[in-house]
Amino acid sequence: MFLPNGLARAAVRFRPSSFVGTFVALALAALIVSACGILLETGLRADVPPHRYAGAPVVAAADQRAHYGHGDSADSEPVPDRARLDASLVTKAAAVPGARTAVADLTFPARSAESPLTAHNWASTAFTGDRLTAGRAPGPGEVVLAHATVGDRVTLTTPTGTHTYRVSGTTGTGTSVWFEDADAVRLSGHPGRVDAVAVLPKPGVGTGTLAAQVSHALGTRAEVHTGDDRGAVEDPTLAEAKEALVGIGGSFGGIAAMVAVFTAAGAVALAVGQRAREFALLRAVGATPRQIRRTIATETLLVAPLAGLLGCLPGIGLAAWWLGQLKDKGAVPRAVELSAGWIPLVAAVGSVLLTALAAGYMAARRSSRIKPGEALREASVERLRFGWIRTPLGLAALAGGFVCAGLAASLTGEDAANASLGIVMLFMLSVALLGPLVARLCAGLFGLPLRGAGAPASLAAANSRTNARRLASAITPIVLAMAFSSVLVFMHTSEDRATEKQQHAGILADHIVTADPGLTEDAVRQAARIPEVTAAVGLLKTSVLVPASGALSQATAQGVTGSARDLAAVQDLDVRDGRLTLKPGEIAVDASVAGNADRVIGDRLPIRLPDGTKAEPRIVATYGRGLGLAQVTMAGADLATHVSSAYDTELWTKGGTPGALGGLGTVLDRADYTTAQSVDRELNAWANAVMAAVLGGFAAVAAVNTLVMTVLDRRRELGTLRLIGSTRRQVLRMIRWEALLVALAGIVLGTAIALATLVPMMNGLTGEGPYIPPLVYGAFAGTIIVLGLTAAGIPARAALRRDTLEE
Repeated sequence: MFLPNGLARAAVRFRPSSFVGTFVALALAALIVSACGILLETGLRADVPPHRYAGAPVVAAADQRAHYGHGDSADSEPVPDRARLDASLVTKAAAVPGARTAVADLTFPARSAESPLTAHNWASTAFTGDRLTAGRAPGPGEVVLAHATVGDRVTLTTPTGTHTYRVSGTTGTGTSVWFEDADAVRLSGHPGRVDAVAVLPKPGVGTGTLAAQVSHALGTRAEVHTGDDRGAVEDPTLAEAKEALVGIGGSFGGIAAMVAVFTAAGAVALAVGQRAREFALLRAVGATPRQIRRTIATETLLVAPLAGLLGCLPGIGLAAWWLGQLKDKGAVPRAVELSAGWIPLVAAVGSVLLTALAAGYMAARRSSRIKPGEALREASVERLRFGWIRTPLGLAALAGGFVCAGLAASLTGEDAANASLGIVMLFMLSVALLGPLVARLCAGLFGLPLRGAGAPASLAAANSRTNARRLASAITPIVLAMAFSSVLVFMHTSEDRATEKQQHAGILADHIVTADPGLTEDAVRQAARIPEVTAAVGLLKTSVLVPASGALSQATAQGVTGSARDLAAVQDLDVRDGRLTLKPGEIAVDASVAGNADRVIGDRLPIRLPDGTKAEPRIVATYGRGLGLAQVTMAGADLATHVSSAYDTELWTKGGTPGALGGLGTVLDRADYTTAQSVDRELNAWANAVMAAVLGGFAAVAAVNTLVMTVLDRRRELGTLRLIGSTRRQVLRMIRWEALLVALAGIVLGTAIALATLVPMMNGLTGEGPYIPPLVYGAFAGTIIVLGLTAAGIPARAALRRDTLEE
């Protein structure tokens, strides 16, 4: 059925403009689908080779995901910090038949007077290969240190305090310090827990055998890793990187793929629809419907596979660039490599092929089935028909969009945001399905002011009303570009503005002190002794997992060292209900967090601490500035033993001078601190901007491609206008008015869809309406108008050079 025939080859050869436009649309769709598919595959396959654990064939570590739900609804979320094992598991692992020994591994931050250090337990050298250059292994109260002399005494700060230790041995180079094992467990800040257990085999015992024995001995209390999986144990950021890549490739990729497929389908349908007269003539001379369908299918097979393959090449390049940028910004470990397998490439080529076949078949379905005479009549004058499939589906999508908008407006927090995501998809689906009806309404509405703007403008309005299908093909990708780009970009600008407003109102401290890896345990007491300081509070900044609509979501948290009175002096959280007391076992949360969890003052809030430990503190207060400060506030002692670095990360003071506080760390004033906090949000802003550029750029190029196709197909019409006395200038003005109408209609519809999505989303997340920077919005709209005028004007000038009718 699909073997090439002469008619299909001739059509491709002698109607190049139509097929070039189709080829470009399909290639762009393949580019988007392949790039997102490659990122998704990279996220699923991402791993990092082990370095620290290279000498340990089997490593047992805690599950780094917090699980929730039951049965088919069970799911999990990565823990914000490292989950750790009970130290008693070291003995159990060492007792398996194939184990020569099992060694606990601990890594935690320390600091000397000169610089930050990384601390380990000495037993870990059994698999890391570190060796003494002088002295002996450390005993209680002793350390092994580089750049030291045996017998020296050094003062070191660990998460449990500052003490003096004797140097029992030295190593060559590096910034590591080793403690005796019992000391390391005690000083790490995680008493009774270890980061991992490295198991070394007896001679002749294989890795697989040993791993099975360890897994059986430890059961569900630990996960056993071998091979490259060991790299994920020593680099916990890999889990977040995988989530980010899967999110970009899967979630964004699904939206992008749908947009690409819809846009490509529109281009194919336009190309086929432009040949309605040709198909009608073929029917008049005896061609059967089957022959018409076969011709379209053959043309698709001649164009789509090549377009898909060529589109995959820049798709690989886009994915590689995207991954490289994520590495540069620290979101993905450097060791993660791009996985460009055959599956996403085949999926990209297959999707554009199926899209082209389906769109071509649907577009030519009526022309191939109706009687030849009726086909000729319909090909000469476009009639607005209500499709029995597209129209009900489009109306259903439109109704669904309004329902989602109403639902999102009645919700708060993450619930509102999640409901809002469906709005843009449903409205865009309705625009794609109801394209001709929408186009005719837009032509009627926007054409009204054109009727009094001269003959070219009036003719442009009439053309737009008469050729609604042609207009719809051009409007749809512009709506896509405007809607999705606006949602992605203005979602961030709205959150950023709300965060800045909350920080401006909530930060009362005069100075904020930071240090690497953290502040000393007595920094708050030292600051409080400074005469000018009236209040000093230490903050341990981290994240916890909180319940939200039956799932777990990450929330920013601060553990407070100091009194509630001092916290109120340096921070205005805008407490709305209850009273913040900072007692152990109590928690204060942002009002949106409490609402998402369906909890009120006095209720227990089931949370997961940074290392995944379950806790149920009692809610004593809710407040309104969680977005700018922290969504969860607790006593610092409740968090300190559940983070990798138990040091306070920030010291907030009321009063004092930079000179007096300078000995505690780097001193920032209020403005410098808010700027630094904004830098932390740059990654999210960059990610949104890139997605907006990829999706909006694709849709914009597709819109340009569609406009070029429509103008080139109108050479006969333009020639006729010239023959009846219109000047080239008048014809070009008509084309420009039409392009302006298309651009304005797309901008207005896209803006309306974006606002319908952003208003409930931002009200739920920030309690405010969306913030749309005028210059950014103007840049979006201006770019679309310029592209539209250029895409219509250049081919029109080329077509008018002949000044003769096409035969």
